[in-house]
Amino acid sequence: MTRTVLITGATRGIGRAVAARFVADGARVTITGRRAELVEAVAKELGMTGVVCDATDPQAVQALAERFETLDVLVNCAGGLGAAEPAATELESVLAQWRADLDANLISAVLTTTALKPVLAPGGTAVAIGSIGAERRGGSYGAAKAALGAWYAALSAELGPRGATANVISPGYIADTDFFQGAMTDAREAALIAETHDKRAGTSDDIAETAFFLASVGARHITGQTIHVNGGAFTTR
Repeated sequence: MTRTVLITGATRGIGRAVAARFVADGARVTITGRRAELVEAVAKELGMTGVVCDATDPQAVQALAERFETLDVLVNCAGGLGAAEPAATELESVLAQWRADLDANLISAVLTTTALKPVLAPGGTAVAIGSIGAERRGGSYGAAKAALGAWYAALSAELGPRGATANVISPGYIADTDFFQGAMTDAREAALIAETHDKRAGTSDDIAETAFFLASVGARHITGQTIHVNGGAFTTR
């Protein structure tokens, strides 16, 4: 059976890799992103449907949801470091940054998942991309990802009676993304890799394969979990 899959924030990095993995399995994939030119280019390259959608905009998300009569897999990849406008005072700056990170990493997934829940098929799967920052050195970004994990645990209880699962994937350092926006130094990268047990950076494909597994028959009894994919780097430091 051909599965219907929606992946938000899928024009680059992890989202793009997740989309490519499901396309390779023959799924009918729709991706979203905020930049029309990127959405169009990636959709054309990978052979799938692209929709321009800001996942923090309720009207845009509702319009996206109305495209689907049924959905087998939802992967919320939209997120990243929130972009906040400069503010006049320190407290206003803090507020702006926290709101930006909460919108990008929590509210986006909450709105999208809430809108698509009615059409999520029995036996379907909802996955969100969290972060190791939820438990260490995460600031407002990490707090948003921690809240995402808590919300998905509650979502699992709601979806469970329908035979659907809900899990969060928590990556460690992933090298082939633009998450650090050019700010990653060689020294910092070496330190992050040194923390792993397998002494390598993670890749977007590592996360894509985990998302694909969570949507497989073999993962039907895995739900309400945060799956850490970080090469053994998870510590309390």
